Amino acid sequence: MEQQGPDRRWVILVVFAVIAVGVVAAVLISRGGGSDDSSSTSAKADANGCKKVEAPEPKTLSFKKPKQVLKPGEEATAVVKTSCGTFEIALDTTRAPKTANSFAFLVEEGFYDDLTFHRVVPEFVIQGGDPEGTGAGGPGYKVVEKPPANLAYTKGIVAMAKSSAEPPGTSGSQFYVVTAPDAGLPPEYALVGKVSKGYSAVERIEKLGGAEDKPKQTVLIEEATVERE
Repeated sequence: MEQQGPDRRWVILVVFAVIAVGVVAAVLISRGGGSDDSSSTSAKADANGCKKVEAPEPKTLSFKKPKQVLKPGEEATAVVKTSCGTFEIALDTTRAPKTANSFAFLVEEGFYDDLTFHRVVPEFVIQGGDPEGTGAGGPGYKVVEKPPANLAYTKGIVAMAKSSAEPPGTSGSQFYVVTAPDAGLPPEYALVGKVSKGYSAVERIEKLGGAEDKPKQTVLIEEATVERE
């Protein structure tokens, strides 16, 4: 009597089962459902919610003057994506049309991408936008626009940094976000606007303040964009 092979129906069922297992595994991998993938994702952020990133190389960028990209009074928002999260700035094109336009111009040129917040002073400001990362760099030009006389540098206000030797309202590319209830600064720093969304990202950056006003770890501006209403 000849030895009989396995029932063909069982063979077909086994083949389908193997295929089904393979499909499920592929779906889990594509969705990042594996344990290795999830653990590597959580390892990218510290307890404060900021990703560990390397400091970018200093770069030199130079423009003669900013192009007109925003009309006075036009509603626009700068979206700043950082290694500590994303926050948005409502640009004040009414009270500071020249400064807001210059800031938007640099954003649209990709100037701020891969720059850092090089200065972090808790209960005062977080400051970034220097291509050299030293606090001395800029875009190659200066804009002068006297800020509103009644401007108070309160929590969430975004203004431009300048040296003490420069006239009031002078700005390049370096900006700061006020984190104090009131920074107590005189109205000499050009107004950009105010944080309108995502202030928790600003708070995460503020928590990284270290010695000599430098952040304890690199805080990177991954990308900045402008959204028009």
